Amino acid sequence: MPRSPVTAVAARGLAPDDSAATLGPGTLAALLGRYTALGEPLSCRPLTEGLLNRGYRLTTTRGRYFLKHHLDGDQAAIARQHRATLRLAGLGVPVAPPMAAADGSTVTVVGGRCYALHPWIDGTHRDGGDLTGPQSRRLGRLLGVVHVCLDRVMRAEPTPHPATPAPEPAAPPAPGPARAPERAPSWAAPPPSRPEPPAPRLLPGPRSASLSPAPPPCAPAHAAHVSPGPAPSPAPWMGAPPGSPVAADPAETFALIDDLLALARRRRPRDAFDELAEHRLIERRALIERHAHRRPTPATTPASGWVHGDFHPLNLLYRGTEPAAIVDWDRLGVQPRAEEAVRAAAIFFVRPGGTLALAKVRPYARGYRAATGASPQELAAAVHRVWWERLNDFWILRWRYQRGDHRADPQFPAVAALAVWWTSRYEAVRAAFCE
Repeated sequence: MPRSPVTAVAARGLAPDDSAATLGPGTLAALLGRYTALGEPLSCRPLTEGLLNRGYRLTTTRGRYFLKHHLDGDQAAIARQHRATLRLAGLGVPVAPPMAAADGSTVTVVGGRCYALHPWIDGTHRDGGDLTGPQSRRLGRLLGVVHVCLDRVMRAEPTPHPATPAPEPAAPPAPGPARAPERAPSWAAPPPSRPEPPAPRLLPGPRSASLSPAPPPCAPAHAAHVSPGPAPSPAPWMGAPPGSPVAADPAETFALIDDLLALARRRRPRDAFDELAEHRLIERRALIERHAHRRPTPATTPASGWVHGDFHPLNLLYRGTEPAAIVDWDRLGVQPRAEEAVRAAAIFFVRPGGTLALAKVRPYARGYRAATGASPQELAAAVHRVWWERLNDFWILRWRYQRGDHRADPQFPAVAALAVWWTSRYEAVRAAFCE
């Protein structure tokens, strides 16, 4: 399967950087022995290493397969991911369901390690720069369909508390199978109507020259600033269940900035990256000080539900212009759904200079809202929370200075610029998601 250049990595559960890792012949033989009619192995080549897994392109006398080694070893979570994708495939959603072993299981344990086998498919990755306006709308609808269908297929699963999502883009996906719908998918019907929620009132705090005090009802980018009002009352779409993600605390962010500044300033030899990092850290501290009163409250958390958890260009395979398979479901979990939509758009549609292609964000968001019935107010709240998340996030610098890992360094200029640009264009970004 052709792979795009790897440009995204993630910051938790990091495996050793050993892309040449291979399976021993005994392990491979034991794995193949669990399946029927796979033939004899011809080659097993490691692919780009992922966050929670390693991937291999397995070729046998019967065909090509994708072999996934789940590094976390959580059999229950892996089995849940497999059940979800199998059920989604039954609804016609383009996913990558696993193959069952001879005993019917989809998780194979060899030597205490967990593996899964998938058919191999050919596909490519496409980011927002490759998409037209109509294709951007279809992308938003696809994510909305995923959320609607997950709500349907995961009802029998225990619901964990919502987990705080990692704001950084996750590791590149391993290729996987796609199952093209053979019939009109059952999710093609219009989404159930949802009552329009009342507009949330604005959070208290002083006015700003660049931001409205909080996410009000979506207004055009040229709308005048609105005077601050009392704290919002929960609207019907607001979740805030126990365990809801808590917005970053400025005090903790300032402490992190101080630590990172000290590390950047004493690094020897210093280079252009260290100079840029110091500039961005000082700049970001000033922005957070200016807008600290806009820290999102739990009362404005969008409704939570099952989400993919890592929806970005390297986890979506295309055949031509049509999505073929959504892969890497390792972060399947319960989170605010609209936030995943905003977070994904900030990855798909970011430009190299750190701006968003709002002309494509707009149809993407309309497609998502049409598929889910999410209101403009719900998207506005999500935009506000993800903006705050980005403003307080320094995962790339933590990798570089605290872990000594430089693989994400090339992403820093655009990621750091996006937080600043988003702050200065807050109303325009919010309007793109809500109009």
